[in-house]
Amino acid sequence: MHIIVVGTGIIGTCTAAWLQRDGHTITFVSTTPPGEACSFGNAGSLSPSACLPVGMPGMWKQVPGWLRDPDGPLTIRKAHLLTVAPWLLRFLRHSTREEVVRIATALRGLLTPIFESYEPLLAHAGAQHLVRQSGCLYVYSASEAASRWQWGMDLRRRLGVSLRDVGEEELATLEPDLKGRFRFGILAPENGSTLDPEKMVKALHAQCVLDGATQVQGEVCGFEKQGGRVHAVTLADGQRIACDGVVVAAGAWSGGLTRALDLRVPLESQRGYHVTVQSSNLALRHTVMAPEYNLMVNPMAMGLRLAGSVEFGGLKAAPSYHRADVLLSKGQEMFPHLDASRVTRWMGHRPCLPDSLPVIGRAPQHDNAWLAFGHGHVGMCGGATTGREVAHLVAGRTPQVDLTPFRPDRF
Repeated sequence: MHIIVVGTGIIGTCTAAWLQRDGHTITFVSTTPPGEACSFGNAGSLSPSACLPVGMPGMWKQVPGWLRDPDGPLTIRKAHLLTVAPWLLRFLRHSTREEVVRIATALRGLLTPIFESYEPLLAHAGAQHLVRQSGCLYVYSASEAASRWQWGMDLRRRLGVSLRDVGEEELATLEPDLKGRFRFGILAPENGSTLDPEKMVKALHAQCVLDGATQVQGEVCGFEKQGGRVHAVTLADGQRIACDGVVVAAGAWSGGLTRALDLRVPLESQRGYHVTVQSSNLALRHTVMAPEYNLMVNPMAMGLRLAGSVEFGGLKAAPSYHRADVLLSKGQEMFPHLDASRVTRWMGHRPCLPDSLPVIGRAPQHDNAWLAFGHGHVGMCGGATTGREVAHLVAGRTPQVDLTPFRPDRF
């Protein structure tokens, strides 16, 4: 079949790569070059342990304080408040213990085969060197401080995530740069990361093109539909591209496309910021998660990447790079010796649903349209497995992951 994949981030690119393995002909359509939207600024984590949703039990008690703090981990643009308020209420309803267990169980199923799903794609593209499985350290000022997050860690353990407590002496041995400020850690040895998210997406996309895929630069504005099937996509410039099927993997911009497929999903953009410290003098070997700082720190090829902020402001508002500066300040507090003389700042749109689960499945009203978006902070983690599962659906095979929690019509 000739399948149009709308989107060239990690989800769309991996989906195309898996579809090509089944012999399908691919046409990519996107407004941006491959790997240069949300995937570009990804924190780079490839973490089977990242199965907890954003909304956790008791979070609602912290939200007012976060919103009052201009340097807090959450902010909402005033102009967007009325628009996002219903979404946030649904989000909080999914933060009960029962819901968190359900959501985490679903995400665990999606994220467990991260490296298994990526391996054949990376090997085919000659890009294995862009991924490492070096583990992740969750670090705390003391073991008593870690107790605030114990319920979530215990849930991870119950779901089969490999975790090991690390005392102060071993923590300093594993990561000397953490010595002094952090006295307790939890090691997730099965976690990994990519050295360069943009290069990884571009390498996979380039291999798709070598294998016969076509790239069209443009904005999809609609679909030609008849008899419950999509026969063509239409572009904003008037171009029409006939197809046998379509995959919508356009990240935060997927909502309008699903409406054109007669389905409404409550998709919202969690605007994420990062700082990359190009002049970093640290020698970190692990991804570091510092819950007390709401910060992820990842050593990459281009420098040290700091991420961890969420802003609701819609798709059109200009970035507020104060959010990125806050991340840098936290990084300097964690690592007082960090050389931050050269940094870059970035903002991107994480596509999110109120239950922290992506949409993966066939569009209910159309037999040959499939949806794959809404992965939030686990897009890089879930990209290859999502692509594999969409390929199973297109082929009529039984998925290897239970996709029931991700069904498009669940809202």
